[in-house]
Amino acid sequence: MFMSFVKSILAASLLAGVMSVGPAQAEFPERAVTLVVPFAAGGSTDVVARVIAERMSADLGQQVVVQNVGGAGGSLGAGNVARAEPDGYTILMGTVATHALNPLILKNKPYDAETDFAPVSLLVVVPNVLVVNPQLPVKDVKELLALLKAEPEKYSYASSGNGTPLHLSGELFNAMAGVKMQHVPYKGSGPALTDVIGNQVPIMFDNLPSSSGHIKAGTLRALAVTTAERAPSFPDVPTMAEAGIPGYETYTWNALFAPKGTPKDVVDRLNASAKVAMADPAVVERMKEFSATVVASSPEELAAHVKAEMAKWTPVVRDANVQMD
Repeated sequence: MFMSFVKSILAASLLAGVMSVGPAQAEFPERAVTLVVPFAAGGSTDVVARVIAERMSADLGQQVVVQNVGGAGGSLGAGNVARAEPDGYTILMGTVATHALNPLILKNKPYDAETDFAPVSLLVVVPNVLVVNPQLPVKDVKELLALLKAEPEKYSYASSGNGTPLHLSGELFNAMAGVKMQHVPYKGSGPALTDVIGNQVPIMFDNLPSSSGHIKAGTLRALAVTTAERAPSFPDVPTMAEAGIPGYETYTWNALFAPKGTPKDVVDRLNASAKVAMADPAVVERMKEFSATVVASSPEELAAHVKAEMAKWTPVVRDANVQMD
C-alpha cells in the first residue's frame, strides 16, 4: 500500500516536471537578420554595413542581409525599422542623420529617435571630407572660396539627401565662409558621388569611407577633412580649420538599432555579435583604411550618445535655419 502511494507521488512529480519544462525556446537567431541601410548602395553607411554584416553573419550563424531603403534623408528606412516586429530580425544601421538631424529638421516626424528604438551599439565615428571634381580649377579651400565669391550662386554641391549630415555640412560651409552654393540632393552618397565624378555637380561633402577610393584613384580631389584633427589615412589633407575656416567641424557615425520593445536578451546577443565584428583584425584594418574610429559601445552608451548628439546639433540646425516637411 505504502509503495503504491510512493509510486503515485513519483509519477505525479515526473508528470509535473515534464509539463513545467514545456517546449524549449529557440535561441536567437533562427533565421536571417535584415540590416536596413537607410541610404542608397555605395555610400559610407552602406560600406560600413556590408563589412559588419559579413562578420556578424559568421558569428550569429545566420545571414545578416543588407537591405538599402533610401529616401527622405534616411527617415524612410529608419521609420520602417521603428515600425518593424520587435524580434531582432529587422535592425537599422543608424547615423547622425537618422538619430540627431532628422528629428530636429523634419516638421512631420515619422518616429521618435530616443523612444522608438532599442539601442544596440555605436560602431564607428567617421570623418567627412570636402571633395571636388578634378576639372574644377581649385587646389585648396582658399582657391575654392575665391572661385565661389567671384561667381556667386554659379556652383552647386551634391549631398546624400535633404537634411543629411552632408547637406548640413554644405549649409554650414556656406554660412561660415560667406558663400552661396546651390544644394543638389540625392537619394544617397553613391549616386551623388557618381555625378560629382562625372562632373554633373562639381563639389560635395562626403563621408570619407565612400570617397577614399576615388581620392586615391584621382577621380576626386580632397580639399579638407571636416574633423578637428587630420584623418590618419590622408595625413596630407588639411582640416577645414587649417584650410581657412576656423571652428568648422562635422562628422558622422554608424550605430545599430532595433525596434522598441525588442527583448533584452536579443539586444544583448546583437550587441555581443557587433563587438565580435568590431574586434576582428580584418574589420579593424578595413575601418582604418578610411579613418573610421572603432567604438563598439554598450546599448546604454549608445542611448547616452544619441541624447548628447541631439543636444549638440540643436543650435547648429537652428542657426543654419534648415527645416523640411
